[in-house]
Amino acid sequence: MRVVIGEDSALFREGLARLLADAGHEIAGLAADATSLLAVVTETRPDLAVIDVRMPPDGTDDGARAARRLRVLHPGLGIVLLSQHIETRHSVELVATGRFGYLLKDRVLAVDEFLEALDRVAAGGSALDPEVVGRLIGRRQADDRLAPLTPREREVLGLMAEGFTNVGIGRRLFLTERTVETHVGSILAKLGLLTNDEQHRRVLAVLAYLGGH
Repeated sequence: MRVVIGEDSALFREGLARLLADAGHEIAGLAADATSLLAVVTETRPDLAVIDVRMPPDGTDDGARAARRLRVLHPGLGIVLLSQHIETRHSVELVATGRFGYLLKDRVLAVDEFLEALDRVAAGGSALDPEVVGRLIGRRQADDRLAPLTPREREVLGLMAEGFTNVGIGRRLFLTERTVETHVGSILAKLGLLTNDEQHRRVLAVLAYLGGH
């Protein structure tokens, strides 16, 4: 897998590049600011871009805004946003496009899980940090769209939001794949999503979970 890294901290950028290279990935390019990131990705056409949310020139959400621009310019690019703190403003918009991840930087320390998340995004899936998902569901009101879901169904939907397949959800919750399929069907029915195709249904369910629709 060919990867571009957009990160203004030289220490973190080089460390991440070494981690990915040691895991067998090719580092196609490095960028220290959002403007350079756009140019490097356009020039090298990588499979995946790992981008810090906060980058120069403004030092606010330049990385996230660059990610949105990259999604328009390169629809097939896998994009993983990294952030020091939970900032969910941009994740809802990008998760609907697929090939997207949003992880806290501390997650890099769990190397195997981090690499698995990158692989999942590059392959067309999603990977949302459990803390991000937990923060979002914790802000829910009792009368929202998810109110009809049982606690177990919320667990399943949370893992769907993190990007796990039915098989992966079953392993996490110690459920059979058929049981997970039953829960997913119930979730989609309660959210009124059974009329859409399978992949689109899952995306819409996650968007409902994140508060996008």
